[in-house]
Parts: sequence; structure tokens; C-alpha cells
Amino acid sequence: MTAANPLRILIADDHSVFRHGLRDILARHFLGAEFGEADTAQGALEQVWKQPWSVVVLDVSMPGRSGVEVLKEIKSAQPRLPVLMLSMHPEDQYAVRVLQAGAAGYVTKLGAPQELVQAIEKVLSGGKFISPATAEKLVNRMHSGAGLAPHEKLSNREFQILRLLASGKPVKAIAADLSVSVQTVSTHRTRTLKKLGLRTTSELIRYAMDHRLE
Repeated sequence: MTAANPLRILIADDHSVFRHGLRDILARHFLGAEFGEADTAQGALEQVWKQPWSVVVLDVSMPGRSGVEVLKEIKSAQPRLPVLMLSMHPEDQYAVRVLQAGAAGYVTKLGAPQELVQAIEKVLSGGKFISPATAEKLVNRMHSGAGLAPHEKLSNREFQILRLLASGKPVKAIAADLSVSVQTVSTHRTRTLKKLGLRTTSELIRYAMDHRLE
């Protein structure tokens, strides 16, 4: 990036300490870079609509709407804008989903301080930042769903609600967090149970524990 066109990085995460920590790390490496911050999904979208960015670093779990939904909206409006997804969850839970939705890469928060600089350099050069394990999963998904675990066939919203239910959140709280109706959450819960071959929320929680999804 030149002085006339500086690197501009938008960091969207609802935890201010983590967000500021990432900004400090990136500022030390990318000298002269300009930064923006957002702590909600809507805030991130508004920043993208109003200003040009070189790259967006977006948390998968944002208040109000899932990071995957925000990612899809960003890519719909600006398909060439690289978006790196951040998550506290292991790669095997979300990486394939976000890459299929258009993300330029996936970085776990545990590895973020070491990997984020490398990831940004990679996506700014036009590449994608993925681990070998994630690359293998992407190849497997090309074969008509063969060999996939049942939860990998859930929609993004169903998977999100599965994880929230597994964490012990009641339906009303989930509805409030996602800004949807209780009926909508209940409908997704019913569909999820059917797709997983389960009957109760207790069985769903056990399934999530067995597959490290909680």
C-alpha cells in the first residue's frame, strides 16, 4: 500500500480488550496502516458501507447476527473485499462453513497473535489463509456430502442455534441474542433435531458434547 492509498483494516469483535490487542499487534507490523473498529454486526456492516477497507477481520460470533450472515452480506455488496474470520472455536467447527460463504481465511483466537499478520499478508496478495486440515475438509465436501458428520449438513443458522442450545441457553435468551422470535428458534430447533435423528434437547446437548460443539 502507498501513502496515497494506505492499508485500511477493519476489526469487528465485541470484546474491546481483544479488539484493541489485535489492533496494537497489527499496527506494529503494518506501519502506517489505518484502523477501524466495530463491536456489533450492524456496526461492522455500516463501516463497510461507508468507507473503503483493504481487509476486514470479523468475529464469527457477533451480537445480534452471526458473523457468517455478516460475511455473506459483505461479500454480496463487495465481493472483492477480503474478509478474515476470527473465532474462539477450533477450525473443524467453522472453517469450512465460512470459507464456503466467501471468507478469505479463518484464524482461531488462540492462534490470532501469531497467525493474523501472516493471514492478512496472504489475503492481500490474493490468496486464502487455510490450514492443511481445513483444505482436506474442503476437498471432502466436494463429494456430495459423502462422509460428513450429521451436524456438518445443518444450515448456518441451525448450526448456530445448535451450539447455543448446547451451551445451556434457553430458547428465549437465544431469540433475544439473535433478534428473532421464539417461534423461529423453536422451528430451527425442531429441524435440527430431525436432521440429527434426535428427539430432545438433552440428546442434542449430548451430541454436541460428543462432537466438541458446545
